[in-house]
Amino acid sequence: MHTILEAPALDRLFAQARTHSTFLPREVDDALLRRLYELAHWGPTSMNCQPARWVFVRSKAEKARLVPLVAPGNQDKVRAAPVTVIVAYDMRFHEQLPTQFPVNPTAGAMFAANPELARDTALRNSSLQGAYFMLAARALGLDVGPMSGFNPKAINEAFFSHGDAANHAEASADPHWQVNFIVNLGWGDASTLRPRLPRLGFDAVARIV
Repeated sequence: MHTILEAPALDRLFAQARTHSTFLPREVDDALLRRLYELAHWGPTSMNCQPARWVFVRSKAEKARLVPLVAPGNQDKVRAAPVTVIVAYDMRFHEQLPTQFPVNPTAGAMFAANPELARDTALRNSSLQGAYFMLAARALGLDVGPMSGFNPKAINEAFFSHGDAANHAEASADPHWQVNFIVNLGWGDASTLRPRLPRLGFDAVARIV
């Protein structure tokens, strides 16, 4: 039987975790970003498809490109974060299945033949991976501020071209990478937190059948 995590760990991951809008002026270095990915990537996805793709927006120049593409109410949050992560999904994730799902090396064919299935699978599983990522960040002592207030078409055009997040040439009309949501990342400034909002109780949202 697995050991239950001690209360401080559960508090860090869930019970006392908060969404942060402001952050301390402390850099998140490359080594920590890599460690964060290496921890988060163990989270399960269907058929081990791993469709999530990550763009760590940290430089002033790239932040300046991103800020106008988010909702006005979110712009200061993006400016304040040491890193803003674009959590995207790759519509060609199935091309990796021969090595990532070797029990069925031809599994990718069903997605190649059905773009709607590929999109649903990519969106669902990249959302899971984004949640794993946030929990991993908290486990490593970082704070997160996920958000969905942004212009997805503008972000896709600005940051993705033919699935290559490093290539900022003129974007394809049908890029392979597409944004799912964004996450501000760093060490949160707890002094700016508002009182925590309530959560629905078990009986309001769940049934045991």
